Amino acid sequence: MTERLRSFTLGLTRTRQQVFGRLVNAIGAGDIDGDTWNELEGTLIQADVGVPAAMSLVESIREYVRASGVTKMDDLQAHLRAELRALLIDPQVFTLSGDPTVILMVGVNGSGKTTTCGKLAHWLQTEHDAKPLLAACDTFRAAAVEQLQIWGERAEVPVIAGAANADPGAVLFDAVSAAKARGANVVIADTAGRLHTRFNLMEELQKVRRVASKAAPGAPQHVLLVLDAITGQNAMAQARAFKEKSGVTGIIVTKLDSSARGGMVFAIRQELNLPVMFVGLGEQTEDLQPFDPDNFVAGLLEN
Repeated sequence: MTERLRSFTLGLTRTRQQVFGRLVNAIGAGDIDGDTWNELEGTLIQADVGVPAAMSLVESIREYVRASGVTKMDDLQAHLRAELRALLIDPQVFTLSGDPTVILMVGVNGSGKTTTCGKLAHWLQTEHDAKPLLAACDTFRAAAVEQLQIWGERAEVPVIAGAANADPGAVLFDAVSAAKARGANVVIADTAGRLHTRFNLMEELQKVRRVASKAAPGAPQHVLLVLDAITGQNAMAQARAFKEKSGVTGIIVTKLDSSARGGMVFAIRQELNLPVMFVGLGEQTEDLQPFDPDNFVAGLLEN
């Protein structure tokens, strides 16, 4: 077992135990009969895979059974793995371009967005030898600025912040200017995360995007939506709103090491056609990992 697969397997332990372990058991023995498909579909929906993806998976597996003549449940396990993997977009290479590269982190409060900013900065330092800088653009919540400063200290990354209730766009502009002056090549902006149904939040995010494009040509190069895996299908409603208004380019799924069911990763692909770029598998600075579809599926279905 590779180190990365081992990390996924350990990090997904609780997620696997919640539902996907039951899914493996459900197809682990016995004959295929009329109840098989209802049980399989119901378990997938409980796993937050979503109704469209669950129905598509079950129909594909039924077609496989009809075509192959398989009659035993344990013969379905390898095919289930293959079908789950086919639902996911191939790994995306996270590139740095621009002077500096500007990354907007968006998502609702409580999704782990601010924490993920610090973890992403650490990952960029470690894997890309980058010189990141954090921008505290969630100026409406004092705790967000303080939390980002704590994570900046942990990752040994400078944080640019403004006064309370300062204009978020102005903070981002100052951060880009500071990055150019200090030789930093990445700016990670932590944005406001009030409820996604509030019109003014989406307008504010669009304004921050416009400021980014003025501060640095081609910016923002990445708009990463942070979703809390524990919220399951509720997170999908958030994702649709942010994709429409914020120009999301990729997803970061957090808290997969907790009691999350994990199936929303498949729903993201099925319903939004957006790549999952990173997953959060713990609370430590180094616990943000690039998403690996093969290791993810293996970690979910590991016995």
